[in-house]
Amino acid sequence: MNMQARPYRELAAANGARNTTSGRVDLLVVAQMVEPGSRVLDVGCGDGELLKILTETKNVDGRGIEISREGVNFCVAKGLAVIQGDADTDLADYPDDAFDYVILSQTLQATWQPRVVLEHMLRIGERAIVSFPNFGHWKIRLMLLLFGRMPRTANLPETWYNTQNIHFCTIRDFRDLCNEVGVKIETAVALDAWGRKLRLNFPWWVWNLFGEQAVFRLSRRR
Repeated sequence: MNMQARPYRELAAANGARNTTSGRVDLLVVAQMVEPGSRVLDVGCGDGELLKILTETKNVDGRGIEISREGVNFCVAKGLAVIQGDADTDLADYPDDAFDYVILSQTLQATWQPRVVLEHMLRIGERAIVSFPNFGHWKIRLMLLLFGRMPRTANLPETWYNTQNIHFCTIRDFRDLCNEVGVKIETAVALDAWGRKLRLNFPWWVWNLFGEQAVFRLSRRR
């Protein structure tokens, strides 16, 4: 039995999600952070799985932008309101306070200007939710130490020369970026290799060492 399947199903049951196929637990953690009936923009929405979860379980007014034509076609085929666009260039065209939540799931590391993208997200939306793979995980550190090669993991499966990821970061790096931008971290979740949440009372360095991925919900400082 896939060890990640159990926590994924438990989260799916808690959210009432149906027909989810990727096994990405971070999508369901993100869904838990969104209030029902909200206006949502999903940036880099891929095949639309998160938007589908949110529309089915939270009745959101969901919109998406996706850089790949193939991804847009998948989304449109599912009846989702998605257009082709680039997070690095097209977020500047959105008006202030257009959404309640702007979501960037497993896409931050693929942007050219992560800080600018984050600032636009919190200009466009009242809150931003960001999930990303943690490059500070102990397995990645060990691979670099022992083999001297760029790591390949379940969350980072591509080779270094064939990946869209250009700005890897750790949980500690992202927390520092939030402090530099001056945003409030409302809640944060670190997930281990089996998709289980690490305890909230663990210090940040434990999250940074044992969290394979993280999800942050952010808002502007008042």
